[in-house]
Amino acid sequence: MRVTRLRVYPVKSFAGSDVDAAQVNPWGLEHDRRWGLVDSAGDKITAREHNQLLGLTARTLGETVLQVSDRDEGVITVDMREGGETIAVNHGGQGTAVAARDDVSRWLSERLGLAVRLVWQPDPTVRSIASEDGGEAGDVVSLADAAPLLLVAVSSLRQLDDWTEQQTEALDVVRFRPNVVIDGAEPFVEESWSGVTIGTVCFRVTMICDRCVMTTIEPSTLVRGKEPIRTLAVHRRRDNKTWFGIRLTPLGPGRIHVGDQVEALGAK
Repeated sequence: MRVTRLRVYPVKSFAGSDVDAAQVNPWGLEHDRRWGLVDSAGDKITAREHNQLLGLTARTLGETVLQVSDRDEGVITVDMREGGETIAVNHGGQGTAVAARDDVSRWLSERLGLAVRLVWQPDPTVRSIASEDGGEAGDVVSLADAAPLLLVAVSSLRQLDDWTEQQTEALDVVRFRPNVVIDGAEPFVEESWSGVTIGTVCFRVTMICDRCVMTTIEPSTLVRGKEPIRTLAVHRRRDNKTWFGIRLTPLGPGRIHVGDQVEALGAK
């Protein structure tokens, strides 16, 4: 088995970008989901409710510097060291975050059509992984939902394609927002793993990923449909949820690359 793609998402719910290699930290890939959007009350805003967020892309220019672009070639750069204030946020144990300059929030609000503030997680070690999500003592996570990384297998995606009726094109793996895409495994065998080694970095599998409506947003048009949730509900439904991909927690730091060998670490 090999890594075929690596992806990072600097801002939670924005479009992601492919990278050739990435540093693995205890809380996730370097710069992955260290930024997010909140409303005036500090509650998180995501593409689950507002699919237009996926029309924005961000790239990091340093630890605290972010460049955001829209689909009309609009660009704004923000350095969180410039004028940022610490505000209260309601983001699953985060507590507080640093807010960007007002002009950045206005720029984003105009493009998204709703009032938002861009915030940054200055200390990625403060947010624990919940025990119900497979977290253990000392596990930490960025602003990602439930674990530092998400792994998806191409073979499982192709099986989902085969199950999906009236589907004229193969599903884009980007719908599932993976950090790591692998090939060479049997469909859904990854769900039996207790852990995995990617290159020289070891990970614990914390849980199978339950999927939400974000997977129904077509990445290029941002239009919502019924797939793949409709087909997942037929073939992959348990406990009133649908499941696809596995969540990973690093057992140590390191660096992973496209082309790295992937080895399963036993069965659950």
